Amino acid sequence: MAGVKQGRDGAVGILTLNEPESLNAMTPDLLGALARAIAEMTADPSIRALVLTGAGRGFCSGQNLKASEALGQDIVAGVMNFYWPTFKALRECRVPIVVAVNGVAAGGGFSLAMAGDMIVAARSANFIQVFSRIGLVPDLGSTWLLPRLIGRQRALELMLFNEPLSAERAKEWGLVREVVDDAQLMAEALKLAQRLAQGPTRALVATRMLLEESEHASYATQFRREIEVQSEVRRSADALEGRAAFVEKRKASFSGR
Repeated sequence: MAGVKQGRDGAVGILTLNEPESLNAMTPDLLGALARAIAEMTADPSIRALVLTGAGRGFCSGQNLKASEALGQDIVAGVMNFYWPTFKALRECRVPIVVAVNGVAAGGGFSLAMAGDMIVAARSANFIQVFSRIGLVPDLGSTWLLPRLIGRQRALELMLFNEPLSAERAKEWGLVREVVDDAQLMAEALKLAQRLAQGPTRALVATRMLLEESEHASYATQFRREIEVQSEVRRSADALEGRAAFVEKRKASFSGR
């Protein structure tokens, strides 16, 4: 698929932004290709986790300004038409997503990295908001995602000063789960994704959904909502297997169903 390369490692699907000459800068075509690739990969029930990464020296350098005209005169309509479906597909994916960040994740590329479930970063990686440097505000979900990951004050610091955040500092701040040598990035991301792929997929994704819902719910509402979801998930094949394995004092073998 133009712009996005698909691969797999067992139960893990691998999606690679594949326009390295522009550091995988965002265009409607690239994000459209990514949305389609996510749909194609996850249509296969044997895929139980995804890894998203970028080819070449960077993960994603943000919006490709040369392609901004493709969004049309109505920027709101253009972004919601061309970009939102991809971010929605990541946030609502039926399997967990590990993002492997190599090199720069800037502007909208920073937003894209945060749209997955967990980030593994190469030591060369750095994260930068960029927006206020060119007189703009953060977009593509940054003002929702970033403060929830690292807190309001640190999010404002990154957004107002535009100072690059190193991979090591990103780990200290809770943005990144793990920092590894560049040569080991994909191996470590795949190792993490394989762990997730062996888990009870429905329960893992339902957990992600509950966490997002909790941002807007009262304690009492969320207390009830957890039990509502639990009553559905507990009838799944994986839940039945998990309870049987606990009783039989063995390791559960989850199927993703």
